[in-house]
Amino acid sequence: MSLPDEFHEIAKRVNNWGRWGAEDEIGTLNLITDEVVREAAATVRSGRRVPLALPLRQDGVQTGMIPGRVNPLHTMVQINQELFGPGTVACSDDAVTMGLQAATHWDAITHVSHSGKIYNGRPAATITAHEGARFSGIDKPRHIVSRGVLLDVARALGKERLDGGHAVTPEDLEAAEELSGTKVRPGDIVLVRTGQMQLCLAGDNHGYAFPSPGLSVRTPEWFHARDVAAVANDTLTFEIFPPEIEDLWLPVHALDLVEMGMLQGQNWNLEELSTACGEVGRHAFLLSAMPEPFVGGTGTPVAPVAIL
Repeated sequence: MSLPDEFHEIAKRVNNWGRWGAEDEIGTLNLITDEVVREAAATVRSGRRVPLALPLRQDGVQTGMIPGRVNPLHTMVQINQELFGPGTVACSDDAVTMGLQAATHWDAITHVSHSGKIYNGRPAATITAHEGARFSGIDKPRHIVSRGVLLDVARALGKERLDGGHAVTPEDLEAAEELSGTKVRPGDIVLVRTGQMQLCLAGDNHGYAFPSPGLSVRTPEWFHARDVAAVANDTLTFEIFPPEIEDLWLPVHALDLVEMGMLQGQNWNLEELSTACGEVGRHAFLLSAMPEPFVGGTGTPVAPVAIL
């Protein structure tokens, strides 16, 4: 089934292909300039640090719904082994097998394709079994540090957690922006809280995955108009799931990643951050969310930290 006209019309309005040149591989991360980072650093007042990552564990958020995306399997390969002879210093080493998008992660802009294309008009066939993503792999963004803004949609709508069928709209984002007391600016990384993470933290991984609130197909235009550098939220699927438009699966992924070249983050734990922002009365902070530089990766685990 081909993508509907409605999708293609939005795609034309948010398309960034060629905006930073034909060779560009990092998309909207170009918006994080030195000046943006200096201004982000100026938001730090107390130095309070809030971690936003889930633990990497074998009984993590993956339920098998996404083929091949396995929770971390942690194995010890050495245990107190005296490598240099009896009585020498003993070493313990371990190894992990996991899906790069198993827990808290960034999607690279090559994570999805549509109509045979990835960001900047390159062929989707440049992603291969041998090399992974030849262009725009997750190793290309060498650093992701900027001003973060929490848009606490659940709190703005007077709820602890949005209903599973709630599609977060531009109007919802604006209500949360008003609650935040700050305007989203070019180069910002926006964190959208739905409260869905509460189910995961309570051990209900199936309920966390489905049904899930998430971003509406209308939101990419809102982020595009504000020149947002990246967006992350506290759900497994990022966008509303099941989709708001019947049989149109992952349209927000395609608009954000392919058309805009904007990174997405999923499974971010925003619960402690929501409390902290409410306590200090501000929702902007320095955000460090460095990608693990897996060459050719279409995603990466990340351990983001908000610094207030």
